[in-house]
Amino acid sequence: MKDEQIIEGRNPVLEALRSGRTIDRLLVARGASEGTMREIISRARERGIKVQEEDRKRLDQISGSGSHQGVIAYAAPYQYAEVEEIIRRAKEKGEHPFLIILDEITDPQNLGAIIRTAECSGAHGVIIPKHRSAGLTPAVAKASAGAVEYMPVARVTNLARLLDQLKDQGIWVAGADMDGTDYTGLDLTGPVALVIGSEGQGIRRLVKEKCDFLARIPMKGRIGSLNASVAAGILMYEVVRQRGQGEGNAGNTAG
Repeated sequence: MKDEQIIEGRNPVLEALRSGRTIDRLLVARGASEGTMREIISRARERGIKVQEEDRKRLDQISGSGSHQGVIAYAAPYQYAEVEEIIRRAKEKGEHPFLIILDEITDPQNLGAIIRTAECSGAHGVIIPKHRSAGLTPAVAKASAGAVEYMPVARVTNLARLLDQLKDQGIWVAGADMDGTDYTGLDLTGPVALVIGSEGQGIRRLVKEKCDFLARIPMKGRIGSLNASVAAGILMYEVVRQRGQGEGNAGNTAG
């Protein structure tokens, strides 16, 4: 079944069904039909998807995360988007492009959490490097709570080159970095790409040099940095806040 991908957990499976994702078959724990599981089974049968009852021990053996919550789906592999598709998606909505670029985020939990927040905050897409990065695995899908079904994710070979291309299209690039300006003093209302680095090293030097400006999140405690997904969430919702107020022009940045 190398051409199939496992989706596990009630929310991820339910969102896959709601989004119309191609699913071959569904494995459910024997006797499980309460709450969300009832909707999962109903939607699967409406679409003619085979529903197969299994003992929980069998599901435990199949599960990659160990937290299947009584349901596992076999689905077509996730398809990566193209960057231009993501930008076109924004234009079709009549919105300024809002992109999330991740520089070597290797932890599946972090990637999944960032994709989830990106979907909730109205971002148009997430972009990751092809190398030294987590990909769209079942663990990432589980951590995203099903957001991978709606949030386009693109992979590129060279992030520094990508940033040049985005800037040529009028998209401002803001990197999360402790050497930057307090994020609340930056104008993030126009076309923007937020760059988030790994927890250990932050944004790599070559990528950092391509940023138009750097955004700093103040640290008040003794720990010097935030979890990457938390930092990403703070900056994403600053974009949401500023766009909601309709203030400023993307060309005017503080600092």
